[in-house]
Amino acid sequence: GLATFMESEKIHAEALIVSDYSREYSHWNAKESLADWLQREHVPGITGIDTRELTKILREHGVMSGRIVFDDRPEEAKEIPPYEGINYVDKVSCKEVIYYNRGGKKKVVLVDCGVKTNIIRCFLKRDVEVIRVPWDYDFNDMPFDGLFISNGPGDPDTCDVAAKNIRKAMGNPKLPIFGICMGNQLLAKAGGAKIYKLKYGHRSHNQPVRMAGTNRCFVTSQNHGYAVDNNTLTSDWEPLFINMNDGSNEGIRHKTNPWFSAQFHPEAASGPTDTEFLFDKFMNLL
Repeated sequence: GLATFMESEKIHAEALIVSDYSREYSHWNAKESLADWLQREHVPGITGIDTRELTKILREHGVMSGRIVFDDRPEEAKEIPPYEGINYVDKVSCKEVIYYNRGGKKKVVLVDCGVKTNIIRCFLKRDVEVIRVPWDYDFNDMPFDGLFISNGPGDPDTCDVAAKNIRKAMGNPKLPIFGICMGNQLLAKAGGAKIYKLKYGHRSHNQPVRMAGTNRCFVTSQNHGYAVDNNTLTSDWEPLFINMNDGSNEGIRHKTNPWFSAQFHPEAASGPTDTEFLFDKFMNLL
């Protein structure tokens, strides 16, 4: 089954950095301390770090790799591999086909690029049978009513197999397709557009976006380091949402076929839920 409070089966962060850490915990739902959880998951953590200063460095110089060292000789540590070119999606995707809510009123294939649990919950509460497949699985011979492409980490250019399978599915112009986050980028790639790396990335729960062609604005949760290049969208596609802070792409839609996506997270479990209606939009297309 699905976890009640967690968005994934395990911690996917490589490490945790905090300024101050309290060993005492008091939340009524807590079963263990943060330190115990990290230790159980074999994730290193460090405290006593000036995170405000660290944030200033990242804000000025952009996203960069880093490591935790335990002595004053970091030059002796192994070289950090480049972030680009590593297929992080393959590390977090499921390894076999998983079914949820068999017999639901509609069948949706969910391409798992690192799906958050609440995305599955959003489908289940709408009585959808979810067929969760690995990121590189060719689902095109399966019977289903709609295709969903999930969120996920890293560089979308490492997921060409997924883009190829999506492009193959586009051979049916009546098939509804919906993507979120990485799903937005893979749908764009399948449609012929290009992706670029943002200097800072968008990582917060209060990112304002505007629906293209309207004055409607929404507060959204975002966590991505890449974006679709609007200038490379072919004539059949157009932006669906625009980031109000930097003007970057936050979603696309096909002008005639039932295909659309969002770069942000309409399902965000901690909110905001201003854009969860996108799931209903997808349901109406099925």
